Amino acid sequence: MYLRWMVRQDNNGVDFGIWKSISPALLSCPLDVHSGNVARKLELLSRKQNDAKALLELDTKLRLLDAKDPSKYDFALFGLGIFEGF
Repeated sequence: MYLRWMVRQDNNGVDFGIWKSISPALLSCPLDVHSGNVARKLELLSRKQNDAKALLELDTKLRLLDAKDPSKYDFALFGLGIFEGF
């Protein structure tokens, strides 16, 4: 998560983007309970556990959506996950 904040640059003030020597393409989306549950509901993740294999599966799918910045989907997955009923 810290790497995401320091590497990614956005216009919403969430990510600082002050580390220019690391490409956002190298980052993976953090996988927690909330983002994992939403990813499963969106069929981005089929694995039931939140482990390294699940992270690899999610990372592969997100890179198909945006290979240059796959971690940008973290905020959306997490945000949807904290609302019960999604």
